[in-house]
Amino acid sequence: MLEQKTLDQLWNFDDPAGSEARFRAAAEDGKYDADEQAELATQLGRAIGLQGRYEEADALLDSIDADEPTVGVRVLMERGRILNSSGHAAMAVPLFEQAAELADHLSEEFLAVDALHMLAIADSAHAESWTRSALEYASTVHDPRTRRWMVSLHNNLGWTLHEAGRFTEALVEFQLAEQWAERVGTPQQQEWAREAIDECEHSLAAGLTGQTQRKA
Repeated sequence: MLEQKTLDQLWNFDDPAGSEARFRAAAEDGKYDADEQAELATQLGRAIGLQGRYEEADALLDSIDADEPTVGVRVLMERGRILNSSGHAAMAVPLFEQAAELADHLSEEFLAVDALHMLAIADSAHAESWTRSALEYASTVHDPRTRRWMVSLHNNLGWTLHEAGRFTEALVEFQLAEQWAERVGTPQQQEWAREAIDECEHSLAAGLTGQTQRKA
């Protein structure tokens, strides 16, 4: 199967149309076997879905031979993402749960963490517990690309806590995100982590000021 770094090179999440074009070109390249082409097709479906063409993306996923287990995980993931993005988050949850379980069984650590991360998004009522599960899982792996999830997960948990008004706890998560970003993250992740810390410190200061005023 394809290494995640191969897919990373084709992805630009800020430009799903450009990503679509690259995945189409890669699928026509001729250097990939049938299972690898199927894996590329799942990402093509994701790129199409990110452009809001949900029916087209779903039809593409229907056409993929998902007998290879890792491809099967990716099909579950992308079906879930389409449902979540199109306003059917509750329907996406069982697909992400299946993906997480199967990926763990296959020792596909990157996908297992991705599925748990998506569960936190789709099942927002339990976002904190899903994110903590993902953090626990990701903290045990050795692959640097998978460990990069620690940046996003701490950041996401920080915002979940921030939105709940738990600013002190949120700041700890943002600081952990910055530490992980410095270790294994991208320059953009490092910048986002610093911005989150600044915003959280502002919220914390404003909250403390408000408490002082109320006490007065």
